[in-house]
Amino acid sequence: MARTNPVTGRRQWPGLRHERALLREGYHLVAGIDEAGRGAWAGPVYAAAVILPITAAGCRSLHGVNDSKQLTPQQREWYRELIPRVALAWAVASASHQEIDQLGIVPATRLAMVRAVNSLQLNPDALVIDAVKLPDLPQRQDVFFYADSISLSVAAASIMAKTERDAFMCRLAQELPSYGFESHKGYGTSLHQAALRQWGVSWAHRRSYAPIQRLCATPNKYAPVCPGASL
Repeated sequence: MARTNPVTGRRQWPGLRHERALLREGYHLVAGIDEAGRGAWAGPVYAAAVILPITAAGCRSLHGVNDSKQLTPQQREWYRELIPRVALAWAVASASHQEIDQLGIVPATRLAMVRAVNSLQLNPDALVIDAVKLPDLPQRQDVFFYADSISLSVAAASIMAKTERDAFMCRLAQELPSYGFESHKGYGTSLHQAALRQWGVSWAHRRSYAPIQRLCATPNKYAPVCPGASL
């Protein structure tokens, strides 16, 4: 669904108004950046960076692109195929569950975002980011909450990050079939909690997270052990 404008009460879709303002200020390549998986209990956090053409035609071709949480899985998959055809450049990167445990989720999210920006085939001179400042990058950064509901570039990035992470979690489900990762993607649903009670904590879980720490304090003898396994 579209975001509701608090002033007019009308629904509006993410657009390129913010990107156009940066263009008028003299910036040429604006990358939208967003993440997926910060709140999950298992697996990596993903981030995407997308540079869109700041044109009316580009905006029309991506009509309906929105914050990934507002779309169905089928809609996200449709746009996952469309966005790379429209974008000037795009990239997806991740930070592993080990990096999340070592650094903390916010620094790990920043790491994934920086990796995504550095993986772009074009070098952006301005960034529009949902909620997270990136002090290690030199570009102009406009950071604000709900950017994925306002900026089309950020909305596109949210879809790319979400679909890439979902695909990863489905592959992980084949390796650890007892946890149902293909269904809940590592978030703390009742299904996931039931699997953790039955099977304990796997090597893919984020052991720095409080619910997982509690389970690690009383490990289940049936929990799978994968020494040296890596995401």
